[in-house]
Amino acid sequence: MDIRAFQQLIADRYQQRDSARGTPKTFMWFVEEVGELATALADEKTTLKEKEEEFADIVAWLCTLANINDVDLEKACIEKYQKNQPKGFK
Repeated sequence: MDIRAFQQLIADRYQQRDSARGTPKTFMWFVEEVGELATALADEKTTLKEKEEEFADIVAWLCTLANINDVDLEKACIEKYQKNQPKGFK
């Protein structure tokens, strides 16, 4: 699945609720998820599966923020990182 497809999956499932919540409250949820990842990464007992789930949550909330702010994440990433690569960089 590419970034655009995942962002669309998140929009299809959560767009109405996310839009009603708005950017400030959604950003707070995103920050909470980042905190959960920080905790998971700091705890040596955290399993790989648990870490994967926390990373996935962050990507999903980032997509939510992008959706409610009309940002195409795939396009933004390509424009910022792929198109602006130094010559010879792969």
